[in-house]
This record gives sequence, C-alpha cells and structure tokens, in this order.
Amino acid sequence: MSLAETAINTFLDRKLARPATKPAHHPIKARSLAKGILAGLAAGLAATAAKALIEKVYPPRAESAPQPAHWAFGATVGAAYGALAEFYPAATARDGVTFGMTLMALTHDSALPALGLAAAPAGLTRRETSSEVASHLVFGLAAETTRRVVRKIL
Repeated sequence: MSLAETAINTFLDRKLARPATKPAHHPIKARSLAKGILAGLAAGLAATAAKALIEKVYPPRAESAPQPAHWAFGATVGAAYGALAEFYPAATARDGVTFGMTLMALTHDSALPALGLAAAPAGLTRRETSSEVASHLVFGLAAETTRRVVRKIL
C-alpha cells in the first residue's frame, strides 16, 4: 500500500468514526438564498481545485487517461450546496464529508455510469475506487470549509 493510500485510509477511519459535528447555524446573519448561492459558488470552485490537486497526487485513472476538469459542474453543485446549507444546515454534517460522499453516490456511482460516461462502480479496481472516495472527501471538506468562511464574510 502506498503512502498516499495509507494516509487516506487513516483519515477515513478517523473522520468517519467520530460523531457528526453539529451543523453550522447562522446565528449572526439572517438566512439569505443569494448569499448562500454566492458562498456555495465560491465553495464549488475551491473544491474543484482541491479535487483536481488530489487527483494529481492520487489519480483515479491510468496515467495516460485524460483528467477532466469540471469547473462548471463544481461551481453549479457548490451553488446548490450553498443554497441548501442556508436553509437546511444539516446538509453540512461532518464538515462536508457527507456532501462529498453524496455527490459521489449521485454521480460516479449512478448517473455517470447510467449515461455511459464512466465505468460502473463494480468495474473499478480497488485503487480507482479509493482514489474516487479520497477525491470526493477532499471535495466535500474543501467545499464546506470555503462555504463557511465566505458565508461569514457575506
């Protein structure tokens, strides 16, 4: 097992074993759909950058396969996440890990294979699967951290 795989497995064991953190409520500022969307948009872009970086370190596909960048998709799901978090703070559970894993389940585990844009989860190697999990964990953590900071500024 590589150093990256060991570090990721250790992180997963610790993060998923601890109890869920209380979702952040917005005690100082009133809820605002526009501010939630803006914070989420920034979060989606930051999370897409973080996911692209982790995929350079721990690529989910063979080195020769192209690494797609989904900036528009990341920005869009981030904006939706920001709007959802504004009115349903439980969506931010586990510091965004829940968001990252839900996104993976909705895209890589169902929609993309159904559309013929990705291999079915059963067809992936263990390494490919662990890389996808790691990159979506990073996506979720980066999205929630960014969303929380930007929303406080707004």
